[in-house]
Amino acid sequence: MNDKQILIAPSILSADFAYLGAAIQEAEAGGADMIHVDVMDGHFVPNLTIGPVVVSAVRQVTELPLDVHLMMAQPELYLDNFAAAGAARLTVHPEACVHLHRILAQIRELGLETGVALNPSTSEEVLRYVLPLVDWVLVMTVNPGFGGQSFIMEILPKIKAVRQMLDAAGRTAAHVAVDGGINLQTAPLVVAQGADVLVAGSAVFKSPAGVATAISVLKCAADEMG
Repeated sequence: MNDKQILIAPSILSADFAYLGAAIQEAEAGGADMIHVDVMDGHFVPNLTIGPVVVSAVRQVTELPLDVHLMMAQPELYLDNFAAAGAARLTVHPEACVHLHRILAQIRELGLETGVALNPSTSEEVLRYVLPLVDWVLVMTVNPGFGGQSFIMEILPKIKAVRQMLDAAGRTAAHVAVDGGINLQTAPLVVAQGADVLVAGSAVFKSPAGVATAISVLKCAADEMG
């Protein structure tokens, strides 16, 4: 079970970019806790999305923290740019970082929160020697690169293992987020394993019920297990 408040981070990857500002403001008004921004470079993942210019534009239309997920090779080259654009947190992938510890320290030096993302096949053991520098672990329950994918059930035990590892290291305030295939059915499952942040794209921005209602019902589904 999870005694932390459950936070919802709508992913703009699933929003209509022709009306991005309006979609983000609707999510904020609907009770979102932060905005999740997926940055993809076409090299580390097989898709190409946005960069610091869009992050800066998003910063202008919302007061919510911007949770920027860097799915890119050599993220250290762009940390300053995303910090200047208004990111509150930068999340990197161990596979994309030659020196993970150094990059996390650099993010901290910029005054931002740090995040480490774990791909489906990446063990939580990569966290062990950087735990003092980790504010956030993003457990991927799909292979990164595209929205709208199906949740990989085999990842559920990893969520619990990450929460236990953080707690054992005294990092009880650190968050465990889950990204990929989050909906009314999967949200309670990940919360039961110790997740306290739900990154949801299609379930929010493509919901027939509307963004605000989607966020509300997702929180209700998650809180039942919280």
